[in-house]
Amino acid sequence: MTVDDVWVGTWRPHKPRGPIAAFYSSPGPKYALPGATGLNQHDPRKLKGPAFSFGTRHRLFSNDCSPGPGYLVPPNITRVGRDGTPAYSLYSRGKDPQVFQTPGPGRYFPEKSGKIAYLSAPAYSLSARSRGYRNDQTPGPAAYMLPPVLGPINVNKTSAPNFSLTGRSKIGSFHEDLQKTPGPGSYRVVDPCTYTHKAPQYSMIGRNSMPGDTTRKPGPGAHHPEQVTFTRSKAPSFSFGIRHSEFIAPLITNVPAE
Repeated sequence: MTVDDVWVGTWRPHKPRGPIAAFYSSPGPKYALPGATGLNQHDPRKLKGPAFSFGTRHRLFSNDCSPGPGYLVPPNITRVGRDGTPAYSLYSRGKDPQVFQTPGPGRYFPEKSGKIAYLSAPAYSLSARSRGYRNDQTPGPAAYMLPPVLGPINVNKTSAPNFSLTGRSKIGSFHEDLQKTPGPGSYRVVDPCTYTHKAPQYSMIGRNSMPGDTTRKPGPGAHHPEQVTFTRSKAPSFSFGIRHSEFIAPLITNVPAE
């Protein structure tokens, strides 16, 4: 049995003339449908159940928290307070209080009583000048000035008429510049329509077309009655089949006998 007897017919292996889809692998199950569990990326077509999350520990509980199970409650404490039974404790002997010692006659010194018990003569002392008198200086007669009696500013005197010398004014004088006066073109002419009858005004606009149906209508050549299949029998239609992979074993009909 030779190598040529393995192949069926005249077909022999050869290089493909174009790309074959079977040579290229597809992404496979990479593109999957969205899941129906969880909260994120849930399938919008499915019903979503309630979702709960654990909260964070509050800052107040970490700073001001209860002592926990390690806290020991005294046995004499009830729900209404202490039980009221007498309790005794053992302490050491206290120290004896010191005896108050009354002072004798030799503990007093009447001669040192001073001005509190005896009359004393007045005593004077010499101190420096205080700072308050240095800053509080009363103005003298030379600090006051009488108002002047000359000039236009007099308080209690009658002043004579005063005259002043000013520069020559250019307005109305012989050397006044008359070119700066406004001419006839400087005045705005009032529109006569403001105070008289206004004449009719006309304007030119574009031609107005009559309103109508501007949609495009199909002509006789736009219709194809031969393609209508609703009112008559439709001719049979054929389509190409799917592309088969070259890795599928061909159908062997003629098996050579050994």
